[in-house]
Amino acid sequence: MPTEELTEAPNLGALYLKAAGTTPLRRGGRDAELPDTEYVRSGITIDREHLADYNRLCGFGTRDELPITYPHITSFPLAMRLMTDRDFPYPLVGLVHVANRITRYEPMSVTDSMTQRVRLANPRRHPKGRQFDVITETSVDDRLVWSETSTYLRRSASDDSVPRPEGVPEVTAGSPTAVWRLPANLGRRYAAVSGDRNPIHLHPLTAKAFGFPRTIAHGMWSKARCLAAFEGRVPEACTVEVEFAKPVLLPSKVDFTEQPGTEQPGDSDSAKLFALHSASGKPHLKGRLHGLPE
Repeated sequence: MPTEELTEAPNLGALYLKAAGTTPLRRGGRDAELPDTEYVRSGITIDREHLADYNRLCGFGTRDELPITYPHITSFPLAMRLMTDRDFPYPLVGLVHVANRITRYEPMSVTDSMTQRVRLANPRRHPKGRQFDVITETSVDDRLVWSETSTYLRRSASDDSVPRPEGVPEVTAGSPTAVWRLPANLGRRYAAVSGDRNPIHLHPLTAKAFGFPRTIAHGMWSKARCLAAFEGRVPEACTVEVEFAKPVLLPSKVDFTEQPGTEQPGDSDSAKLFALHSASGKPHLKGRLHGLPE
């Protein structure tokens, strides 16, 4: 696998412009191959003010330990670089983030210096098109401390002969643990913190251009907000996986529900299931959190 060392984070503004300009040229089919390049960036440090802004927006408390979702923010420019490179077969605009799985092997501190490695993997068929994964590994002092698999869907002609992947268990709507009111500017505020400036999150007009009646919330904000509701109860070593369903339109009110989950082989702590639903009971996100064996 070719590895390229980057000395600084790629410029996200330039990458979005590149994505907009190359979209008409990318028409990868169901059997398109992914590039095998891996990007590596070392010496990544955390800005305390940026971390504080992220924590406030997502509902985490102020402390030196990084929220489990925070390394996604620092690795996102590397993922964007991969998905805007010349040999990436699909248009970035139109990809759907359908699932995210994070494993934390040990907590990270704001004072840690991180190395992150990002690559593409596991292209596969899906009933609604083609899926692939963005794999991220984060190390501190040569120890793997955090890993992530973000799954994206490139929609194409439906094929009902392809089996659906086994998913996260459902959580029944109707008895929420909490109700959250989400403001209209949430997408713009999270974009400012995360760098994820997909136009569907920024303004009603740009969202409508892509088929949404209003702006929508970022999936990774939704995941982070759910995990903030578990603050103080998240095992140091754990895995949290989510699937994204119907987009969260802004502004809106969403129901957060948590419940005990069925333990699976290898779980060290009782698993928790959680979900976000609309007021009418439509699912936005479903997730599972469990500890790792010692």
